[in-house]
Amino acid sequence: MLAWERAQFDRTVADIFGYHALQLGLPELDALQANRMPHRWLATGEPVAAAGGAAPAPHRAALITDFAALPFAENSLDLVVLPHALELGADPHATLREVGRVLVPEGRVVISGLNPASLWGLRQRRAQVYQRLGWGAPFLPTAGEFIGYWRLRDWLRLLNFEVEAGDFGCYRPAVRSEKWLGRFEWMDWAGDHWWPIFGAVYFLVAVKRVHGMRLLSPAWKAPRGVASAPVSIANRAGKTRAQSRNNQ
Repeated sequence: MLAWERAQFDRTVADIFGYHALQLGLPELDALQANRMPHRWLATGEPVAAAGGAAPAPHRAALITDFAALPFAENSLDLVVLPHALELGADPHATLREVGRVLVPEGRVVISGLNPASLWGLRQRRAQVYQRLGWGAPFLPTAGEFIGYWRLRDWLRLLNFEVEAGDFGCYRPAVRSEKWLGRFEWMDWAGDHWWPIFGAVYFLVAVKRVHGMRLLSPAWKAPRGVASAPVSIANRAGKTRAQSRNNQ
């Protein structure tokens, strides 16, 4: 799953341009490594050493902050990536609202999350039932809750985001053995073609839209000046009266 997500982030953020980019959570995955913006930050809800066991990449400055109260001005970031930050956060609604606040108009948010409608989601729910009975532990993290793909799209639409792209991946069952992972490799191809919405993880790109805003194009040519000299207007009736007076 980590390899699939890294490939999706690298492919997507490489073509997003601007000046300021921010990653929220999951320091183990450098979701901005393929991005070329000059200013990139990693924000975590706890010290990076405690969260990931390793220091952040040298090109990223680490911030410890509340995801619902980011230390950035309104309309100041061009890109925000959230690798599993919503489902592991305490208040995903507040986090999305804060992302909408700090993004510039036409800025992009890139989100990855675990799909509850998948084999991995089914195993997690079964493990939670077994845990209540004292049989084993959940397979995936229990902090927060899974957010469905279509549910997340509705949240983004309410916040004036337009979904630009979406994808699913990791269709194999959640097994720990490399041998069995290899045997189920055919399911990734089959799932991508036959049941694409049941991947274990989804990937989504959305654009912040501002209603009533009109982008101004650069003025490549100077506008033509309007002549300011007075222009005489002939009055046929006045000219006829003047000629008759002269004849008299």
